Amino acid sequence: MTPMLAAVEYGGPWGLPPVNELFEFEPFLFADTVLAFNRVALLTLFASLVAGLLFLIAFRKPEVVPGRLQSACEAIVEFIREQIALQVMGADGLRWVPLLTTIFLFVWINNLFEVVPFINFPPTSRMAIPAFLAVMVYILFIGVGIKAQGFVGYFKSTLFPPGAPKALYILLTPIELISNFVARPLTLAVRLFANLLAGHIILTLIFVTIHAFLTIPPLTDFSIGFPIGVVALVAAPLLIGFELVVGLLQAYIFTILTAVYIGGSLHPEH
Repeated sequence: MTPMLAAVEYGGPWGLPPVNELFEFEPFLFADTVLAFNRVALLTLFASLVAGLLFLIAFRKPEVVPGRLQSACEAIVEFIREQIALQVMGADGLRWVPLLTTIFLFVWINNLFEVVPFINFPPTSRMAIPAFLAVMVYILFIGVGIKAQGFVGYFKSTLFPPGAPKALYILLTPIELISNFVARPLTLAVRLFANLLAGHIILTLIFVTIHAFLTIPPLTDFSIGFPIGVVALVAAPLLIGFELVVGLLQAYIFTILTAVYIGGSLHPEH
């Protein structure tokens, strides 16, 4: 924020916009209705379309010796199957591979939009998207638990872990209640949202700094701000690379936690 404030102090055809302008977009369809459609909704649908077309094209005519796209998609599915589904959920995880792969790709592509030219905005930096995914996972793992163990059995095994001294349930049961039915969906959504929110703000700051100190007089004077602009220009690729890692990591974390929660509902003893 300091370089932006400095740019404003020195003047020039540039102003300091409010931060919320980075995340709020006016609807261009069905404005003033519950079906209002803006840039965030469009990018979300576009991410779904990209993920669907990616696998449709890759596996429309699968080859024994796969091409690059087929190999890449097979590697994604194999990674989800071997390193997440089977590792976390055991043999029962195989039937959850399609869902876990879908979640991983959807989150990852939305995160990648942060560094895609002319888009430069991750829909997952708006709380609605992570919250929707978290609520979906929340309903799913509770429903799976009830189906696998029965209504009473699921909540009994979750709130009253077997093997613990009965007197300890006075403390343990409230902790398990908050941990499983409040903290899980909250942290699942907030972790994804906060990381992408921070990343978008940081990249915006660095790009604004480059623009301000390398293009707006008198900030371009060497004695005023030109070195700041050069440092920001050098740091920009590093930050972009960092955001690429964060976007992939957050997709992985969201997917593996989904597997953990579903697996815990299927196998309460673990």
